Amino acid sequence: MRLATPLLLARWWWRGRAEPGYRESLAERLGFYEAAPDGAGRLWLHAVSLGETLAATPLVEQLRQQQPGVRLLLTHTTATGREAACKLLREGDAMTWLPIDTPGAVRRFLRHWRPARGVLMETEVWPSLLAACADAGVPVTLANARLSERSLRKGQGMKALLGGAAGRLTRVLAQTEVDAQRLRRMGAAKVEVMGNLKFDSSPEPALLARGQAWRAALGQRPVLLAAVTREGEEALLLQAFARWGGAKRPLLLLVPRHPQRFDEVAQRIEQAGLRLARRSSWAEGLPPLDAEAWLGDSMGEMPAYYAAADLALLGGSFAPLGGQNLIQAAACGCPLLMGPHTFNFADAAEGALRAGAAQRVDHMPAALERARELLSDTAGLADMRRRALDFAAAHRGAATRMAAAVLSD
Repeated sequence: MRLATPLLLARWWWRGRAEPGYRESLAERLGFYEAAPDGAGRLWLHAVSLGETLAATPLVEQLRQQQPGVRLLLTHTTATGREAACKLLREGDAMTWLPIDTPGAVRRFLRHWRPARGVLMETEVWPSLLAACADAGVPVTLANARLSERSLRKGQGMKALLGGAAGRLTRVLAQTEVDAQRLRRMGAAKVEVMGNLKFDSSPEPALLARGQAWRAALGQRPVLLAAVTREGEEALLLQAFARWGGAKRPLLLLVPRHPQRFDEVAQRIEQAGLRLARRSSWAEGLPPLDAEAWLGDSMGEMPAYYAAADLALLGGSFAPLGGQNLIQAAACGCPLLMGPHTFNFADAAEGALRAGAAQRVDHMPAALERARELLSDTAGLADMRRRALDFAAAHRGAATRMAAAVLSD
């Protein structure tokens, strides 16, 4: 990690061209801080990126409810996670970058902030950080923990390093029993099954209303959403979409996962010959209704995009990338088509399939063929929409359980 530090700093500076947040407070990445410490005892919560920060939101709400006056220290690794976390801050809270996992940087981080306890979200197991926490007597919980079979195999290849780190966790709060079994095999000791925090995240009503207004303005024209797509998937989608003829071709709404790819995806859409409207070009009001494709090049509006869609294709599942979080789509009542690769969210994906909230297809051309059938089946889509909402509602409650467990350490 020491050898990699200059490369990491250079990478973050380079990413700062498209996302200026990466260039903010770079010294914090090394454990150096401008301000003097303002008191010990905060509850430290690390959410690496946007998805983990959104998942942590109901946990934060429950922590405040179960321990009024709790002061938080929020840490992140990505600019999108840091930006989203600003909404969670209250008086007395603080926010900083998580330092690079070198012994010196993490020791400086702990000496400066002196947290009472730590919570790492989902998969963040850092050997130097956990060793330093153990030495400093800071109990650390891994919350909303998940571990795919693929990640377990990789981790077991570095068992001497990662197994020791997992063993230093005070408590692991797993999403499912399968995750719990894998985490125990990885070396974690005290593992409990608590459910998935993402089911407790409720979409903002204002965002749902915004998306519904966009949808209503289109009248009878259907909307097909490609949600949180990854590199390579847009090309497959646009190739298959080009073969969709006839008067009932839907409006195509693409939302890439990474903001630094917005311009690239916009160029691909235009090269495919589609009239494009970018979300960033219509700040308020209704979007251009004569466009053939909309590009969701904004942050924090995913519920609006789901609310605007009649049907969504799950990004990350049509290439061997493990899929994206489908729970938010279910909470918004948006039916889903998934590709074959959902190993990062296997339990949620299988649950959505069993509930009838989603369907699986083998590849992108098959997804477009199935989408054509579903978009002409109003009753079938309405049934999937109802099943999606029921599926999301049936799995809530993890935030209450996890907050109680964290505060009991």
